[in-house]
Amino acid sequence: MAAAAAAMEQEAEATCLQSFELYESESRLYILGSNSDKTLWRLLKIDRSEPSELVIDECSTVYTESEQHDLLKGLDAEHRPTGGIKFVTKFYGIIGFIKFLGPYYMLIITEQKRIGEIFGHPVYQVTRTSMVELANSKTRSTFQSSKDENRYKKILSTLDLRKDFFFSYSYHIMRSLQKNLSDPHHEGWTLYETTFVWNEFLTRRIRNCLRNTLWTVALVHGFFKQDKFSISGKDIMLTLIARRSRHYAGTRYLKRGVNEKGRVANDVETEQIVYEAVPGPSEVSSVVQNRGSIPLFWSQETSKLNLKPNIILHEMDKDYEATKLHFENLRARYGNPIIILNLIKTRERRESILRREFDKAIKIINKSLSEENHLRFLHWDLHQNSRGKPTNVLDVLLKVAFRALSLTEIFYCQVAPSSETTAHWPTLLSGLDPYLCDDGNSNSDNTECSEIVGDISQEDISGSSDSSGNATAEDKVENSELPPLKPPKFQKGVLRTNCIDCLDRTNVAQYAYGLAALGHQLHALGFIESPELGLEAPLAHHLMHFYERMGDTLAVQYSGSAAHNKIFSAKRGHLKLFIQSQEFFRTLQRHYSNTCIDANKQAAINLFLGYFQPQQGKPALWELESSSEEHNNELFVDHTSSLKRIRSDGSILHESGASISGSGHCLNEPLSASQPDVQSGDVQSRLQVPNLESDSIHEKEVSSGYESGVSHLRYTPTASDMLHVPRAEPEYYNDSGDSNFLDLEWLSTSGNSSDERSIATSTPDANLSTENVISGITPEIMENQVVEVQAQKLPEDFVQWVNHGDTFWY
Repeated sequence: MAAAAAAMEQEAEATCLQSFELYESESRLYILGSNSDKTLWRLLKIDRSEPSELVIDECSTVYTESEQHDLLKGLDAEHRPTGGIKFVTKFYGIIGFIKFLGPYYMLIITEQKRIGEIFGHPVYQVTRTSMVELANSKTRSTFQSSKDENRYKKILSTLDLRKDFFFSYSYHIMRSLQKNLSDPHHEGWTLYETTFVWNEFLTRRIRNCLRNTLWTVALVHGFFKQDKFSISGKDIMLTLIARRSRHYAGTRYLKRGVNEKGRVANDVETEQIVYEAVPGPSEVSSVVQNRGSIPLFWSQETSKLNLKPNIILHEMDKDYEATKLHFENLRARYGNPIIILNLIKTRERRESILRREFDKAIKIINKSLSEENHLRFLHWDLHQNSRGKPTNVLDVLLKVAFRALSLTEIFYCQVAPSSETTAHWPTLLSGLDPYLCDDGNSNSDNTECSEIVGDISQEDISGSSDSSGNATAEDKVENSELPPLKPPKFQKGVLRTNCIDCLDRTNVAQYAYGLAALGHQLHALGFIESPELGLEAPLAHHLMHFYERMGDTLAVQYSGSAAHNKIFSAKRGHLKLFIQSQEFFRTLQRHYSNTCIDANKQAAINLFLGYFQPQQGKPALWELESSSEEHNNELFVDHTSSLKRIRSDGSILHESGASISGSGHCLNEPLSASQPDVQSGDVQSRLQVPNLESDSIHEKEVSSGYESGVSHLRYTPTASDMLHVPRAEPEYYNDSGDSNFLDLEWLSTSGNSSDERSIATSTPDANLSTENVISGITPEIMENQVVEVQAQKLPEDFVQWVNHGDTFWY
């Protein structure tokens, strides 16, 4: 009997809790959690007598189904003098706990939808959530039901967790496949601290208390899509994942460039996974790429009248320390080489300022690095090269992608099939990733190399063993009639792509890289003879649909509209009128969102991520924007604080302390989907209060207020803060050319011909970029175009797309 109990305890430790029942009494909340087949149950208790403090107790006993019923009867009898216990709701995981000015609230997932799986590990999307107040009827009366408390709750509710938040109970979806297979036994409760877990702050207290994540889910924000397609008579599973960083996260004009810790706005990791769609696949391949804002201190002010505001470059970091920190961060995540593909314009005044400064920063940083650690870069004006025949840029970008892949390679390995236990991981065969044991480039989340090596035994490396564990590798291959093991391949380094917003042009380039990588992946898996896939291949069109959906999703999250997909639309042969109309209305959608909605979205993000934590007696979140100039100057005093570095999974060690971030001008008005206009004078006086992030739960808890230094994020600079860049800086602009890792003459052979470019200058849509298609447009021209589009009597579906932001063509 004791042996059976011990076996059940051991199984419970390895089992994920996936279904939960919430009960309440006058003094406590009780949560019963069970595994997927309802055979094992555990109990969590939350005290309600002091709801301003979070007191959690986990029962060590593991219950069976019958014991669980007896437990509920006992709890009801215990609380009978105060009314017993009552069932509240069934749910699927705790998102975390949050406190404003009164009691704590628990955020839970009440509905979910399965959207895919990786090696049999299901992936779910959040479809409905609920907020449960910890205070009971007695303790609730001790808290003043203030308007501020209700306003904070309303602000948080504007962050719609039903859109593009996903999780897995048994797969570390916040990490790449290469990291997961190389280090499969990493403690899940510390993985919440990584870059891509958005509820790290909300779960910090319960993780510290319990030292596990049985009761919580790690939410990743971004994009997940999975589908099958056939090639060579076999079904292939293609998965595309985009993970948005929780650091320096926010909306388009409120989060730009870099902060002092090397974090950049709109930092997204994209992973493409391919394997044969059969139970227990034996081979798998993945490739990772990155997008992120230009890592300089720069900003843009929103304007109701100017669709393309001026770019302001701030003179804050003459030695480019923050830029250097950013690339050290990427090197810690991905290793060498770091390849930079910069797609901004070279001939347009606004963007060219950043282009020259970015080029200067890269070359100065390279001077301090050894040659093998040099940043590889290519400055290539996608807008200029897309004139005439836009789809020609895909040929050029494919050449860039193949060159980059020759340097970074892809991840490929054979795996031992996983057991029936859902929490068991497949095992990486044929050795470990040597990159994990490189002191100079550790990406193992501070896990010692010896610990990682110890996780995978020689039997695992040789192949799956028989029941006795005595079979040799040759016997196993012969018995299973499998071909000999292929050596694994590991991705080293990453391609980092950016335009101005890291949305439209960037997404085109990421598709080209994904297509080039897909050819390499299918070749490694043995499905095609050549690693090159052409743009006209059926698989290319299938993949373009994936990347187009991803681009639209990320664009809505960051900018408020779907992506500008001129090149994809042209590739499909859509009519020019519809392409122009689609681009025009998406620009209007984006402009409206940036000027009237993004401030509220930013405020909700700041609360959710813990960048701002309300305190009694301190300024409210919506009051920060109206602070006096003197007060704001005091906030920005400590922008020269020291920067520390560590090697981790996208983590930069920094001073812990206050964590505040303001939001935009619309916060001064009641929150609603439609915001009233603001005075233009308010725009000029706004300040964006900086935020700090905390990566480690061993650091001090982030506290609100102004007790520690804060960093510049976005604000309207004085004349002395603004960097006035001359029209030409030949000493850096043409120092060593536009690339140091490929031949530009060779690259240009795939570009548009001079004849095509001369023709383009006379065509009506020659000046349409893939990002902002109505550059310099006046209100009168806008009005005329609206009338013109209305006169076309477009179909109802098109009108619905304009009103609701849905994608029009797929």
